[in-house]
Amino acid sequence: MTYVKAEIASQPDCWRMAAKLSDSAGLPVRGERVAVVGCGTSWFMAKAYASLREQAGHGETDAFQASEFPHHRRYDRVVAITRSGTTTEVVELLNGLGGRTPATVITTDSAQPAAVAATDTIVLDFADEQSVVQTRFATSVLALLRAHLGEDIESVAADAEVAVRLPLPVHPALAEQITFLGRGWTVGLAEEAALKCREAAMFWAEAYPAMDYRHGPISIAAPRRVVWAFGEVPVGLADDVEATGALFVHSRHHGGYAALGSWCGGRAPLDPMADLVLAQRVAVLLATSQGLDPDNPRNLTRSVVLA
Repeated sequence: MTYVKAEIASQPDCWRMAAKLSDSAGLPVRGERVAVVGCGTSWFMAKAYASLREQAGHGETDAFQASEFPHHRRYDRVVAITRSGTTTEVVELLNGLGGRTPATVITTDSAQPAAVAATDTIVLDFADEQSVVQTRFATSVLALLRAHLGEDIESVAADAEVAVRLPLPVHPALAEQITFLGRGWTVGLAEEAALKCREAAMFWAEAYPAMDYRHGPISIAAPRRVVWAFGEVPVGLADDVEATGALFVHSRHHGGYAALGSWCGGRAPLDPMADLVLAQRVAVLLATSQGLDPDNPRNLTRSVVLA
C-alpha cells in the first residue's frame, strides 16, 4: 500500500483529533478582520475557510497565496497554513510582518521557521504525512477551522468513514478528463481535487465555480469526460452536462440536492469534505493504474524551499 492511500483512510480519526483543538489560542475571534494564507493545497483550504467564516458571520476574511499577500492592507490577524513549516513564501511573509500583526501558524512541526516566526502555533503532528502529496494534513486543518466555527465535525468524520469505503464513481479506463466544480466554500475543495489528480497522476483535471462553468469551460465536456460537483448544484447544470455526453457526478450536500448516479447506492448525502476523500482516492487510482508512484510525483518535493 502507498503511504498516501493509508493517509487518506486515516482522515476520519485525524479530523476528530483536530476538532479537539478548536479552542486553541490564536484562532480568529469573532469580529476580527482575518487574512488566511498558504501555497498550493494550503491556499485552497484557506479559500474554503475564508468563505465559511464570512458565511458564518464571524467577520471579513480573505484568502491569499502567500506570495501574493497585499502588504498594504491591514488585518487583525494572519493565519498561515503550512504542513512543513519551511515553505519559503510563507516564512518570508511571516518574517515580513515583523510582529506588527498577530500571526497564527497551523503546521505539523513547531521547530520549523514558520512556527518560530509566528505569534501562535497550532501543531497537527498527528496529521503529518510521508507522501509528498498532501491529503490528511490539509483536510485536518479545515476540520479544525470548521470546528472553531461551531460545526459538528463528528458527523463530517462519519461521512468520511463512508467515503473511504464507497465504490469510486470514476474508473480510469473510462475517463480521460475530469472537471471539478464548487460553490462558495466548496470552490476550494474543487480546486484541491483537481490538483490531486494533476499531482498524483499527471491527469488532465480542471476546476471552476459551478455557476461560471457554463461560461466557456463546458465546451470541453464530452463522452469519456467527467464533471464532478461538490456541494450545491445550480439548477439545470446536471442536464446541461449530461447533454454533452459527459458523466455528471454529485454526492448530495446537506442542502437538499439530489444525489446523481447509481454509484451513490441510495446512501445519505456526503458532506463535501468527505466527497473530497472520494476524489483523493480517484487520484491515487488514476496514478497506480498507470504504474505511477502517487507518493513521489514527478517534479514535486515535500516543501518548496527557494534559494
